[in-house]
Amino acid sequence: MASNAERFTETPTPYFDPYFQRAAVKLLPGQYYVTSGETMIVTTLGSCVAACVRDKVSGIGGMNHFMLPAVLRPDQQTAKTFTKYGVFAMQKLLETLTRMGAKPANLEAKVFGGGHVMEGFASCDVGAQNARFIEQFMATNQIPIVSRDLYQDYARKVYFLPQTGEVQMRRIRRMNNTTIIEREKAHRISLSRRVVG
Repeated sequence: MASNAERFTETPTPYFDPYFQRAAVKLLPGQYYVTSGETMIVTTLGSCVAACVRDKVSGIGGMNHFMLPAVLRPDQQTAKTFTKYGVFAMQKLLETLTRMGAKPANLEAKVFGGGHVMEGFASCDVGAQNARFIEQFMATNQIPIVSRDLYQDYARKVYFLPQTGEVQMRRIRRMNNTTIIEREKAHRISLSRRVVG
């Protein structure tokens, strides 16, 4: 019997959110979380993308956080970080939703991120690549996107309540805290050699 929540790849950080007064988990790049309970899923995005996917009937839902669309040549290194790539992150998210009882015909998505926030990548807009990937993936898999906030030039903080489908998103226009950008730069250096444009 499946538990009401499943965590993967470096377990997301659980915490109690004092503003929303509820249990929550925070996702970092390469992580995803699926639940049939009331846990809120939270992440912060720069050029990365998060897909919030749920069964609109049962309320089973989850979110992922990926950094690049796909890999050119999978190897031992990418096998350790595969959910940082959109193609794998989406496959695992959908597989887990189905395993926990979600019905493919009932799925809907809300997608966020893909911001152009890293000046050093002006010649290769990874955020736009991520945004185009998620739009194409959902169209190919016939999962309707009922809400989106993609592209643009700002970071985002996303709060997702799978049980109700509610999402709150905060735009981060001033990057006073450089954590997001520095984290993404470090990951990009190690992953960019394997990106498919």
